[in-house]
Amino acid sequence: MKKLQDAVTALLPAVVAGRIESEACPAWLRRPGRAECAGRWETVSAVYRALTGLVLPELAPEREWRRLDVVLTHPDGRGQILEVDEKQHFTGARAVTLEHYPAAVALGFDAAHWLARSRALAGREPGGGYARPRPPLFPGDGGRHRQRAFRDALADLLPTEHGWLPTVRISDTEAVAVLAAPDPAASLGRLLGARGLPDHGLRTAPAGR
Repeated sequence: MKKLQDAVTALLPAVVAGRIESEACPAWLRRPGRAECAGRWETVSAVYRALTGLVLPELAPEREWRRLDVVLTHPDGRGQILEVDEKQHFTGARAVTLEHYPAAVALGFDAAHWLARSRALAGREPGGGYARPRPPLFPGDGGRHRQRAFRDALADLLPTEHGWLPTVRISDTEAVAVLAAPDPAASLGRLLGARGLPDHGLRTAPAGR
């Protein structure tokens, strides 16, 4: 639910030292084609083909655009994406994308856990508007699930191609635990530090860092 995203976002000013932008997106991720995918083009194309059986066009359709939960700009100027993944981000389609990640890709979350949960929930995806077709790239039933999974993959695979830090993901269950902690801001800071936010990007570096 978006209320988890909003609650985590509301804690960020007390936790991170840089600029916080909600519902934002860097230009290279809005409609990424071959140029924006750079050295990840072959991987991204393989992910899309596995999801749809189609060939990914080298120029993204104009209607393909997106926003991210949070974009951080750290004091040293480097950017980093932060996403709060609700249950609808754990699907069979998401499992397909994660299965195609290169072994050495840098990530700010436990990909094995994301994959295991996505596999466990495969076949139990919500219907209705959550599964509607999303042409032209994702036609047919389940198109929205495939689109969401593909966009998540792009947000994971492309940042390091553009000098950004690896994308940090927080699951819904982790967000609930953070918000229920005696000191939610401190709990979030520890989690973000463990996920790869640099010490200078946090207002207080986690103990042991």
